[in-house]
Amino acid sequence: MKEEPRNSFERGSAPDHEPSKIDVSVPHPARVYDYWLGGKDNFEADRKVAEAAIAATPGVVMGARENRAFLRRAVSHIAQQGVTQFLDIGTGIPTAGNTHEVAQGVNPAAQVVYVDNDPIVMVHARALLRSSTQGRTAYIEADLRDPQSILTHPKTLELLDFSKPVAVIIVGTLMHIRDEDDPWGAVKQFTEVTCPGSYLALTHLTADFEPEKMAALADSYNTGPLLFTNRTHEEVSRFFEGFELVEPGLVSAAKWRPEEPIPPGAVLGAYAGVGKKI
Repeated sequence: MKEEPRNSFERGSAPDHEPSKIDVSVPHPARVYDYWLGGKDNFEADRKVAEAAIAATPGVVMGARENRAFLRRAVSHIAQQGVTQFLDIGTGIPTAGNTHEVAQGVNPAAQVVYVDNDPIVMVHARALLRSSTQGRTAYIEADLRDPQSILTHPKTLELLDFSKPVAVIIVGTLMHIRDEDDPWGAVKQFTEVTCPGSYLALTHLTADFEPEKMAALADSYNTGPLLFTNRTHEEVSRFFEGFELVEPGLVSAAKWRPEEPIPPGAVLGAYAGVGKKI
């Protein structure tokens, strides 16, 4: 008998996938992240990894929440520049301050395409991520490592006009892509189809700030099917080729235009940046 998540899907929203496609015995990054954010849409396998990481690196939960806070600040900034189209890749399980909520809070007509490769994420997205009356949202189950399946998807083509500025949002995802899968090439495929005035916002784990803590986190997390790669400032900067970083540049996620002081004990373990295509 399959384990049920600790809360049920919204009534009246049928999954687009058979339950057999969701292997709850295998942890998934989106569900581990959901646990760190205080969510309930995770399973025992996810919780084991999440708790092991917390034990190895106290402060990882605050770091995850700072990463999420960056998403809200970045999307708000981009929307305030007049951008109304967003492609959010690696959406994660819905929580407060989702991309469309922030963007449509600035401009109710904003349109957002969400992408994730976890069927559970997509079930929740379709059930919970409701657009404003003026705007629109769409949800695609696909993998960042196959950009063309996303860029040529009918829902992408219906909602996004790449002859006008588009914001590509990739928060908390790229560190799960191995070097041999060429994450830089994948991101390039997304950004090269955008026009000048478009934006790229991303975060990426790094050991540059706190090497011992991030090494401990990697040792606890990189077990079984899960893996993340810490990358350096130079490696993360490569994602922004062709873009001009907005102030304050590529910095710790907690230090990118913070609205509140950095919480005591938070792990400064991620770079964050927003770039404008030139």
